[in-house]
Amino acid sequence: MQDTQFCVTIKEEAMSAITTVVSEAPAQRSRIRPLIRAGAIGGVAGAVAAMLVGAVARAADVPLEVEGEAIPIAGLATVTLISTVLGIGLAFALKQRGRFVGVCAVLTAASLIPAIAQPDHTATKVVLVLAHLVAAAVVVPMLARQLPGRATR
Repeated sequence: MQDTQFCVTIKEEAMSAITTVVSEAPAQRSRIRPLIRAGAIGGVAGAVAAMLVGAVARAADVPLEVEGEAIPIAGLATVTLISTVLGIGLAFALKQRGRFVGVCAVLTAASLIPAIAQPDHTATKVVLVLAHLVAAAVVVPMLARQLPGRATR
């Protein structure tokens, strides 16, 4: 009798765990969809803005080169879109607006290091820093608006 009761208890606990996992899956999906939507819109807008910065710089004869290699304008968009995908994952993981914005500020500052350190021309450095900041100024608020201001449980 005791073995039967033990098996029933384990079965009930397993069913409870499965029910919990299954019921939480739609909630997680509903949290990620707005982030993906905001990330797609913000990522494209940020990519266009970064490309615009690069195009204006190139039209003004700013040498967009690092170690003699030309920086393609589309490369600015590519880096922005990749960073946006990482930002979506970061926003989903952190789940809190303030924490997300703080981490993004630190990561944006860290991303400026190569933009400042590598190019030979000061004008190129300024353009790359500006492209980073413009892209972040577009993408981060778009994602942050999808997060609650306080921690969720």
